[in-house]
Amino acid sequence: MSTSVNDATSIVSDLSAPPFGIERPAKLLPADPVTRIRPARFWETIDLRELWAHREVLYFLIWRDLKVRYKQTMIGAAWVVVQPILMTLVFAVFLGRFIRVPSDGIPYPVFAYAAMLLWTFTSSAILSSSYSLVTNSQIITRIYFSRLALPTAAVGVRLVDFMIASVFLFVFMIYYRVQVGWTIVMLPLFVAEIAVLALAVGVLTAALYVRYRDVGTLLPILLQVWMFVSPTVYSASIVPARLRLIYSLNPLVGIMGGFRSALFNLSFDWTGIIISVVVTLVLLAVSLQVFHTLDSSFADEV
Repeated sequence: MSTSVNDATSIVSDLSAPPFGIERPAKLLPADPVTRIRPARFWETIDLRELWAHREVLYFLIWRDLKVRYKQTMIGAAWVVVQPILMTLVFAVFLGRFIRVPSDGIPYPVFAYAAMLLWTFTSSAILSSSYSLVTNSQIITRIYFSRLALPTAAVGVRLVDFMIASVFLFVFMIYYRVQVGWTIVMLPLFVAEIAVLALAVGVLTAALYVRYRDVGTLLPILLQVWMFVSPTVYSASIVPARLRLIYSLNPLVGIMGGFRSALFNLSFDWTGIIISVVVTLVLLAVSLQVFHTLDSSFADEV
């Protein structure tokens, strides 16, 4: 009887064993991490912790783009100030000297260059972040990482350019003897806000550009219109009072006005600043939601 029991046990063990030459797959231990990648649902929100987990990729992308931008150039980082200075000179001649546009008591070249810095950063950051997914298509189709790192890195590179070009702003202020006050400590807040605004628009257009390539043609035109409806080369004070609230829905109105007020020790338009913050945050939330919804199709459509 004992022999038959042993034989039955041997038969059962043979049946449960895998065929010859095929190894039994190892069982996952409870502590083994499991990552599931699935399409995003519209009602889900983007997980920013994933971007933080891939921060090394973000740092690498910023460093790579900076090296490419300034490699084998004659004047190096000085190129970042050429565009805002040339545009400031053109507007200073036609608007500051001939038309004499009001500049809130500040010498017009300094007044215009301050906002031109912000606009140059905003437009270049939006354009570069909009094309970041398509230009890095080989990376997207080969490895998985937070796609949000690509437009974020593009904005980070332009922010470095902005810091370099800001040196010439203070040179102009010294030349024209423009004094600063305690309000200058608020300057980083407006720089941070415009960086968030550029990221919000760039993330949205980057996601749309992957699916609709017409965005790449339309975007530069819209940016030109946006520049002239923003107080870049003129003061927001020339806008009629009855239209000021509607005009403030343009987030650049509050940002540029606050930046100039902090820099030149002028009075702040807190209504416009608060509106710009609210509009920027709402736009960022919408952009991240759209980006997260379309993220699953980037590798197929890029």
